[in-house]
Amino acid sequence: MKLLSRQAYYNTLFGATSLFIMGLLCMPALLFNPSTEWRIVQFLFFWFLCWVFGKKNNPLITITVIFFIVIFNLIAPYGRVLYSIGVLKITQGALEIGIHRAITLAGLVMLSRLSIRGDLKIPGSFGSLVADSLHYFNIIMESKKRITINNFIADIDQLLIDISNKGKTEEISVIPVPAAVVSSQTKPGGFLILSVIVILSWLPWVYNFVLIN
Repeated sequence: MKLLSRQAYYNTLFGATSLFIMGLLCMPALLFNPSTEWRIVQFLFFWFLCWVFGKKNNPLITITVIFFIVIFNLIAPYGRVLYSIGVLKITQGALEIGIHRAITLAGLVMLSRLSIRGDLKIPGSFGSLVADSLHYFNIIMESKKRITINNFIADIDQLLIDISNKGKTEEISVIPVPAAVVSSQTKPGGFLILSVIVILSWLPWVYNFVLIN
């Protein structure tokens, strides 16, 4: 019930448009930060916020995506060789770039989980397509019990089939929230929280480019 109460609080405190704008303002703070270490901090910050507001995340999908991005980057050796496994050479440069890219994507995923809600309305047909795509992506990330290690590919395939079936979309939702408790307007306290989130998101960038230089 604690998860449900946090989800309900998230839905009543913030409006979908304000959340989306917050996400747009936080995104450059992650993308323009050259430090991998600080990007990891930002990723953990967004992950923590998702947990605070009751947004379920599938850790298996997150770990798998990070793992494969790092592996794909190791295919092209770059820098000092750290270790060799057969024909595969693990180089320092390729490993650092792989981790950097993987953490960036993971951070963007967490940010989208936090800032994209099902009732988001973006003007125009293209906006509707983007909003629907992001909403379905969030459904996939919430599907904790539907994807397993033993049947990873088959489970994802089945999940995508279910999502494409509009009649089953309601079934897939992990935390069904009545429309009555979803606020279309952000409360004053919500604006304050979103402003703090944006400021904290930019602190690593400020540290790198202002305090160090």
